[in-house]
Parts: sequence; C-alpha cells; structure tokens
Amino acid sequence: MRTEWIARRAGQSNVTQMHYARQGIITEEIAYVAQREQLSPELIRSEVARGRLIIPANINHLNLEPMGIGIASRCKVNANIGASPNASDLEEEVAKLRLAVKYGADTVMDLSTGGGNLDEIRTAIINASPVPIGTVPVYQTLESVHGKVENLTPDDFLHVIEKHAQQGVDYQTIHAGILIEHLPLVRGRITGIVSRGGGILARWMLHHHKQNPLYTHFNDIIEIFKKYDVSFSLGDSLRPGCTHDASDAAQLAELKTLGQLTRRAWEHDVQVMVEGPGHVPMDQIEFNVRKQMEECSEAPFYVLGPLVTDIAPGYDHITSAIGAAMAGWYGTAMLCYVTPKEHLGLPGPEDVRNGLIAYKIAAHAADIARNRPGARDRDDELSRARYNFDWNRQFELSLDPERAREYHDETLPADIYKTAEFCSMCGPKFCPMQTKLDEAELTELEKALSTQKPATV
Repeated sequence: MRTEWIARRAGQSNVTQMHYARQGIITEEIAYVAQREQLSPELIRSEVARGRLIIPANINHLNLEPMGIGIASRCKVNANIGASPNASDLEEEVAKLRLAVKYGADTVMDLSTGGGNLDEIRTAIINASPVPIGTVPVYQTLESVHGKVENLTPDDFLHVIEKHAQQGVDYQTIHAGILIEHLPLVRGRITGIVSRGGGILARWMLHHHKQNPLYTHFNDIIEIFKKYDVSFSLGDSLRPGCTHDASDAAQLAELKTLGQLTRRAWEHDVQVMVEGPGHVPMDQIEFNVRKQMEECSEAPFYVLGPLVTDIAPGYDHITSAIGAAMAGWYGTAMLCYVTPKEHLGLPGPEDVRNGLIAYKIAAHAADIARNRPGARDRDDELSRARYNFDWNRQFELSLDPERAREYHDETLPADIYKTAEFCSMCGPKFCPMQTKLDEAELTELEKALSTQKPATV
C-alpha cells in the first residue's frame, strides 16, 4: 500500500510525518489514520505537527497499515514479543506476532535478546507485520560485544540504531534520559533499576565515569531518524519496579530530561512519544500522567501497566490492567500490555492472548470514560444482543469471540442452546432478562401510579 507513497518522497533529507505536517501537508498516512479514527485529516495533521500525536511509519516498512498514537485518537495497546537465549525462536516469534495482531495489538515490540540471529528474527517480524514494530536497540548492541558492557562505544550504539532503522523499525526505545548524575538518586529504592536498557547504560556510565552516550550523541540519533521516519520512544530507565519506588526523585529527574529531549527532537521535526511507569499505586496514577504532560509538552505518553500492587505474580495482567485503565482515562495515549508471565518468565502464546485481551479491555474502558465519539456503540450493540438472547451475535461482538463461545459451550454445547433464553448460570426459569417490559404495559402502569398517593415509610 505504501510503495507509491514512499516513492514520491525519494531524495528528501527529512521524511518524517511531523516534517510534512508542519508544512501543512496531509500525507497519505495522515489521511489513512484520520479515516481509521473517524476524525478529520486536518485535525490529525495539526496534532502531528504539534507533537501530540505520532504516526510511527518507517519508510522501509511498506506493508504497514498506518495508525496514530495520541490523546486525540483511541487509546492504543502495544504487545511485547521477543526471543531469548533460553526460549523461543524465529518461527515462534512470528507466530506470536500473528496472534498479537489477531487479538488487537495496535503495535508490537520485538524485544529479542537471543534465540537465533537477531537481524533475521527482526526482519521476519517486520515483513509479517501490518502494525508498527518497535525495538530496543541497546539489547543487540550489548550482544554485539558478547555482553561486555565496558567494551561498548558510542559508535556501537549508533551502528545498531541505524541498522534497525534501515530494516524498517517504526519506533525505537532510546534510553537517553538517564544521566550519570541521576544514579545516586536510586538510593533508598527496594528494586533499584529495573529497565534492562537503563541498567546497561547505568553500568556503562559507572564503569567509564562518563555521561550517557545516547544523551551526548542524541543529535546523531535524530539525524538517523529523520532519514527513515523512525519515531522516538524515549525510554524511562528509572521507572519504578515496585509501588514503594513510585514517583521518587530518580524517576522525576529522568522525566524532566525526557521533556528536554522531546523538545530537541521536535526542533528537527522528529516524532516522539515518552515511556512511563511501571509500578504505581492507584492514588499516584493521575499525578504521573499529569506530570508527564507538563514536563514533556503533551507528547504522547506510553505506559507499562502501571501495576497497582506487587503481590500477585502470575496475575500481573490483572494488577496492571487496573492501572492501565486509570492511566488511559487520565490521558495516556498507549498502554504496553503485561502478561501473566511478567516477572516470572518469557510469555508463550496463551500469555500473549491473556495479556492483550486484558489491555484491550483497559483501553476500551478508557475510551468510554473519555467520552470518545462512538466508543460505546459496540457495548450497546452487544447488550442488545444479550438482552435478546442472540448468543451468536454476542460472541461476534466480544473482544475474544472464541473464548466467549468456549465458556458458553462448556455446559450448553448443543446448537439449540444458541437460541435458548437462558444460560447455565440461571437456567430456564430464573433468568431475570426473561422479564420483558412491554411499552404499553409500562404506559398503563404510569397512568395508574399517577393517580395514587405517594408511598410513606
């Protein structure tokens, strides 16, 4: 779809969506996103120009179906996949990608750290993906020096960042906000630094006693991103890894730096979203969203969770979906899903499914709470189908039709029960929705009640 669109931009030094939007140009990607969101193209263009909405769309990802991330659009959901040295391979990761797309992932991040040739895995994922693909290039940078952080050079980081851009990655997590002066602020935390990328940069700075190379070479990264239209996902290296550590001095110091880097990227018309926590108690979620908007000039916020309690290993797709729904309600643009395997192991296909459905629920609930036009239409249609005992239509409208049908059919599998006016919970005699309230009867009742004296207690 994008082959002709991109061909018309050949030879230009800056091909970002923000660059065109600021020139008043409605690109094909902007028009496509406007149609998907049921918003005007001019609104999408103005939001991209302002930096409040991004369209991650690398010029080398030709099979991409463009989508928008921002407060003006629907709340989006990202799914993480990725092979590790201990589990998974190329075929399994492509299968996870397809599963993520099936269950509604708006973007997918490839967080592979091993399990095969990382370039081959990434290329296969991009070639198979209609949704934007994100990566964390510092992982492959570390692998390129066989895990020896002290051997990394700034050129090593830049080389891998450009390689990912050339391959078609639509957005990259760049951990440029963690500075050497932030490291002492981690004292007093229970879980220290929990970001893999942030931990790598922290170890490099501690070894060399030098400033973060991604910060000192940020302009070089900008120049790479301009050539391919790669969006920044500014990594929150100092995000809290437990509720005890939430909203502390380290997290907020890095957030201020991320705001400065956001505005520096915007000076070159490069798109930015900002990553956020993490583990945050419910009463601090609104503060975190508002603070990000303030510090980062309303750049789209992209949060992992947040998890609202730390005592539920195996159920962290639930602890985090609670926080995610709240964050979305307060204005977060994209939610990064958490699976039941969080903190425990590499997620498998069923974990991807469960994590994604939990987050699609959270994002949709946020859209309803934010009164997005049409957000509740599907809910109302499903409710009508439920009230009319149209089981098949109810399944079709479900976020996970297969699971809905599976649970219904565990106890009432025969086709005759797809038209029955009950399920196995209430049975045929006790379903309250069998009490149909006839309009004529209600009108007659209202007349009768109007002539009666008010009831007294």
